[in-house]
Amino acid sequence: MTRIRITDEEALAFHLEPTPGKFEIRATVPMTTQRDLSLAYSPGVAVPCKAIAKDPETAYDYTNKGNLVAVISNGTAVLGLGNLGALGSKPVMEGKAVLFKRFADVNSIDIELDTEDPDAFCQAVKLMGPTFGGINLEDIKAPECFIIEQRLKEEMDIPVFHDDQHGTAVICAAGLINALHLTGKKIEDVRIVLNGAGAAGIACLELLKSMGARHDNCIMCDTKGVIYQGRTEGMNQWKSAHAVKTELRTLEEAMKGADVFLGVSAKGAVTQQMVIDMAPDPVIFAMANPDPEITPEQAHEVRPDAIVATGRSDYPNQVNNVLGFPYLFRGALDIHARAINDEMKIACAQALARLAREDVPDEVALAYGKNLTFGRDYIIPTPFDPRLIHRIPPAVARAGMDTGAARRPIIDMEAYELSLKSRMDPTASILRGLNTRARAAQARMIFAEGDDPRVLRAAVMYQRSGLGHALVVGREDDVKRKLEAAGLADAVGELEIVNAANTSHLATYKDFLYNRLNRKGFDAQDIHRLAARDRHVFAALMLAHGHGDGLVTGATRKSAHALERICHVFDADASHGAVGITALLHKGRIVLIGDTLVHEWPEAEDLATIAERAAQVARHMGLEPRVAFVSFSNFGYPMSERAEKMHRAPAVLEQRGADFEYEGEMTVDVALNEKAQASYPFSRLTGPANILVVPARHSASISVKLMQEMAGATVIGPILVGVDKPIQIASTVSTANDILNMAVLASCKIG
Repeated sequence: MTRIRITDEEALAFHLEPTPGKFEIRATVPMTTQRDLSLAYSPGVAVPCKAIAKDPETAYDYTNKGNLVAVISNGTAVLGLGNLGALGSKPVMEGKAVLFKRFADVNSIDIELDTEDPDAFCQAVKLMGPTFGGINLEDIKAPECFIIEQRLKEEMDIPVFHDDQHGTAVICAAGLINALHLTGKKIEDVRIVLNGAGAAGIACLELLKSMGARHDNCIMCDTKGVIYQGRTEGMNQWKSAHAVKTELRTLEEAMKGADVFLGVSAKGAVTQQMVIDMAPDPVIFAMANPDPEITPEQAHEVRPDAIVATGRSDYPNQVNNVLGFPYLFRGALDIHARAINDEMKIACAQALARLAREDVPDEVALAYGKNLTFGRDYIIPTPFDPRLIHRIPPAVARAGMDTGAARRPIIDMEAYELSLKSRMDPTASILRGLNTRARAAQARMIFAEGDDPRVLRAAVMYQRSGLGHALVVGREDDVKRKLEAAGLADAVGELEIVNAANTSHLATYKDFLYNRLNRKGFDAQDIHRLAARDRHVFAALMLAHGHGDGLVTGATRKSAHALERICHVFDADASHGAVGITALLHKGRIVLIGDTLVHEWPEAEDLATIAERAAQVARHMGLEPRVAFVSFSNFGYPMSERAEKMHRAPAVLEQRGADFEYEGEMTVDVALNEKAQASYPFSRLTGPANILVVPARHSASISVKLMQEMAGATVIGPILVGVDKPIQIASTVSTANDILNMAVLASCKIG
């Protein structure tokens, strides 16, 4: 996988726009009328207050405590940056909070405590206990992190989990289970060498020992060498617990004959000679970030039989904490756990290991651009495997119930697993899959409007994200000036800038265009003006002649104007079957609406074509199409001439032998709401529609813009479908990220 480049300016802009920070809080109950306010606050709120005072367990029923985790730090060990202080750690803690939500639908609040005193820290966290269902400690330096976690575990009755320690340990354990499975070794027999005696390293060894690794088979090393019995230099009580009786004194000595190496230390700590000296089928978990103790290439050069894992996403077998903490807390919260114990962590590791040994779903392979099969390069599930949410929390919950950590055991585990499946937002995996496919395609993307800063930022992001090569249509001095103004001066030499003045193909372009337009009222001067001065036409000519693989335009002019210009070069009008499909992403659902671009007033035949094109887009996105022809009437009532074409369109699809679900005409609520659909048991739809075909372009535009402005839906499109080459037309209100999304769609040839 290509490693993504991120500049300081991009990172700051991401945290600044559209609003500072990475999340906000929204009400989950209506708050519009006086009655709503009376129920939410005084006097209605007094009723649950009294109920909780009488029975504290009902707090999980009447408040958000049961799905709320605090991410707490004092900023003394922020990432690999050291002691940045409480405030300096806030962006990381906000990031952790959004990961909880994204991967396990756990609500989370970040809290930064401005103290390095363990007593003061513990007192503050303990006093906040009634608010939360769990505490995730983060980025606290050792040895204080050990003291703080142990005290809070003893003094609080909710789960307290230091992810820097135990998160790494759980994923490491999952990978090791499978590595040993592949090599035919047993955990109680293998010699394990750990380098890095900090919080994560100590937690890794402790968890592996609780899983059966023998104390005398585990050698821990720090910067001063082997931690052996009798050593006094650089020791503390946590290191001493893992000291062994041995004559070994250096990491190099310890590695001779070792079966497993675990590294949570520093780049380059392991040499190729050390790897050569390991036992047959060595297992190497080089987890230092951002650069491992030894790279997989270096290890495999001298030991092809090695199984190697790192903390990096651009290598196989990534040890990624996001595989653990969201699902551990999901399972713990759902049983109202008092703690997250070793048995729950082991259950998490074992469930992850089992998942990696199973067949990988097609959508995961699609998202990663390659087939994944259990083996030496795939011993740990990928973070975006959709099965994680309904496989890992139940295993954690069962272990919690079996060990007495649960306040409220789950009675119906099958129903629980089904409820977990419904929690996840499918749109994120769809977008990731598109990005992965684009990265594999490496398309040369033409950005037609190089005089617009948003387009330039999108072009830079496209190239730096490893998606492909960006070709910008514009004047070199103008592009340079605008890149510098946008804080992207270092990108000036990266982008390829193209225009009529510096291309050798202009004469060829003009001949092509003249042959297309000479019988449509265009003379030679008109052709020159279009080819040499109109960036939309020039960019389309580049694409038509194979001087780029895809085109994005429309950010600076109305979409109708951009489409008109493109039609000079391509057959992109309604008579040739072109269609505009817009994707709406909202509250975990994705719905496609058509036609939002080409057909002004489609007839029944056109509507059927729109449905076919939309189904094509849906399948490109990994969705199984369910089409609804929507109107103001349901299946002929009330009768209206205006709705007749919507009534006839399904019959056209039937004649064409369409291979997807379709139905209509119907109102939007019947199309999207399962309860409303139940009133029409004869309907051919097996679930809510994910494609809405509307009567006219104006109604499509109104629907999309209303959802965007009133509901805050994310809009992707209109996606131009049915044209010979991948062309996408952004809207004039597009952000740089929106334009980038359109480039990704063009790269994936969705259209």
